[in-house]
Amino acid sequence: MRCVLPACAPVLPRMSGGPPDTAAPVPYSRRVDRHATHGAAEPRTAPLVEAEAPRWDAFDPDAYVRQNYLRLHPADAAILRAGRDHLCRHFGRHGLPAPLTGIDVGTGANLYPTLMLLPWCKEITLLDFAENNVAWLRNTLHRDQSYGANWDPFWDVLRDRSPYAEITDPRGHLRGSTRMETGDVFELPEARWDIGTMFFTAESITASVTVFQEAVRCFVRSLLPGAPFAAAFMAESRACYYVGRERYPSCDVDEHTVAAAFGPYAEGLRIRRFRQGHALRDGYEGMILACGRRRATR
Repeated sequence: MRCVLPACAPVLPRMSGGPPDTAAPVPYSRRVDRHATHGAAEPRTAPLVEAEAPRWDAFDPDAYVRQNYLRLHPADAAILRAGRDHLCRHFGRHGLPAPLTGIDVGTGANLYPTLMLLPWCKEITLLDFAENNVAWLRNTLHRDQSYGANWDPFWDVLRDRSPYAEITDPRGHLRGSTRMETGDVFELPEARWDIGTMFFTAESITASVTVFQEAVRCFVRSLLPGAPFAAAFMAESRACYYVGRERYPSCDVDEHTVAAAFGPYAEGLRIRRFRQGHALRDGYEGMILACGRRRATR
C-alpha cells in the first residue's frame, strides 16, 4: 500500500492519513457488496492507489473502541458540540416538518455520530462495508442493555441542549430507530436521506485524494437537496493506521482538501479544525469537522 511508511508502527489510531497522490493511480475494482444499500447503482470500477484490497473482513471493532472510545477525548467533545449546534441551528431556521430518515456512513464502532442524529430521526441507517462492524453494531445496539457506559459521556455532551435533553432513554431510542446495513459508500443511491453524518471514513479507505473526493461526493449526493450533514476527518495524517494487526490505507487531508471535495455539492459549508487534548497517536494534526447542507442544484 502506498500509504505505508517505513516508520509506521502497529498502533491503533483513528482513521488516519497518508501522503497525497504522487503517481498515476493503479486501476482497482471498487469494493462492492452484493447486498449493498437498496437502490444502489451497478458496480463500477475506479482508480485506487492501493496495490491490494484492505482486509475489511478482518477489522476488529472491539480493538478500535479500546483505543479510541473508552473515554471521551476533548476533541470528540468539541466536535459533538459543534455538530449538535449545527443541526440545532439548521432546524431552528428551516423547521422540522416531520421525523426524518437519516444515515451514518461508515459507522464502524463509533456511536457518537448516530447519537448526534437521534432526536431528529424516526429511522437511522448505519452503513458499513465491514461485516464485523455491522455485527458489532447489531450486538451492541439491539441487545437488552444496548451500548456500554463508556458512551454515556458522549451523550452527556449532546444533552446539554434541547431537543437532546428531552430524550430520557437514549439507549431505547437508539435501539428502536436504528437499522444496520452492509454497504459501500461508492454505491449509495442518490437523494435518499433527509440528514446524514460520515465520521473518519472517506480519508480512511484509500491513500488517493481522488478517491477521497469521490467518497465525499457519493455521501453528499445520497442526501436530499437541502439536507444538513456533518462529516469529520483526521487532519494531515502522515502514517498508515492499524486495527489490531491489520493495516489499512489512509489519505492526508486538510481544510483545503475538505473544502474542495464538498464545494461543488454543498452550501452553507463551515469547516473547523479541533486540536484539543492529547494526541491519540503520532503523525496527525487534529480533527476536521465539515458542516453544511446538500446544494439544491447539484
